[in-house]
Amino acid sequence: MKYEEMEAEDNVSTVMQFVPLGFSDLPNHQGLLFVVFCRIYIIILTGNSLIIVITRFDPALQKLMYFFLANFSSLEICYVSVTLPRILVNLWTQDRSISVLNCAAQMCFFLILGATECFLLAVMAYDRYVDICNPLHYPLVMNQKTCIQLAVGSWISGIPVQIGQTCQIFSLHFCNSNQINHFFCDIPPIQKLACGDTSVHKLSFYGVALLFIARPFMLILTSYNKIICSILRLPTARGRTKAFSTYSSHLLVVILFFGSVTITYLRPKSSHSAGTDKLLSLFYTIVTPMFNPMIYRLRNKDVIAALRKVLLKNSTMHLFISIFTGCHRVIRETF
Repeated sequence: MKYEEMEAEDNVSTVMQFVPLGFSDLPNHQGLLFVVFCRIYIIILTGNSLIIVITRFDPALQKLMYFFLANFSSLEICYVSVTLPRILVNLWTQDRSISVLNCAAQMCFFLILGATECFLLAVMAYDRYVDICNPLHYPLVMNQKTCIQLAVGSWISGIPVQIGQTCQIFSLHFCNSNQINHFFCDIPPIQKLACGDTSVHKLSFYGVALLFIARPFMLILTSYNKIICSILRLPTARGRTKAFSTYSSHLLVVILFFGSVTITYLRPKSSHSAGTDKLLSLFYTIVTPMFNPMIYRLRNKDVIAALRKVLLKNSTMHLFISIFTGCHRVIRETF
């Protein structure tokens, strides 16, 4: 891959394009990887789109809880579409180059949507906390206006900060190499290419990560601590089991997402490994969105019933019933 650069006035080379290495270390498996990731993308789009459709049109799901589920499904589609189509193009064409502008745009949207997911998971945890711990006040606290405000706030809160962080990163000079040892444009691998002192930028990055990752995660843990305490006070074992089954799904999604993100962005620099970072990035950008519809939404009996109702209207879609009910059965038996 040709390394395009331009000489700046201060004799520092400025990169004109980046080259995400991705799966370049597996040259004999590019076709197989393309097929695998293409199928994963189709599964993510199909699963989350079905959730959006049934929560929008099924009268039984016209509840505020499912309003957040539809938002989360929409977010997952946007989130994975920032990175996965580019990975597929790279695998298909073997041309991994990406302009600095496109790289900056990808990073900016990825960070904004990542922040949205952190906030939206926290909002959903708070919604469940109010439902379990203050059921009589739930209609007053979580009314339609409040839910819309919380959803909109989750989508837009990270925009100014992440735009600023992206501009800060791409104001650096990149003079060592243009090869990103990653699948997409993310802050840590791009910072490694910068020349000069980047300590201020790294400190700023950790501060933003604490704001958008640690604070929502602590709110989620607090909410679920109170939820678990309330469940344990239920009089019957059957009631406790049913409650744990209902709310453990969201907690599992939280652990999968925040666990991989925290290890990637907040662990000490000395323990960073490019291979580990790449593996974890695949986990929270692709694997988790793929399993979220099965782990979270399809453990809900109302959602499953609505899904059957929608799909049975079209005989050509019967296959989806067996796929999703089979996945649901596996998930229930596993978790």
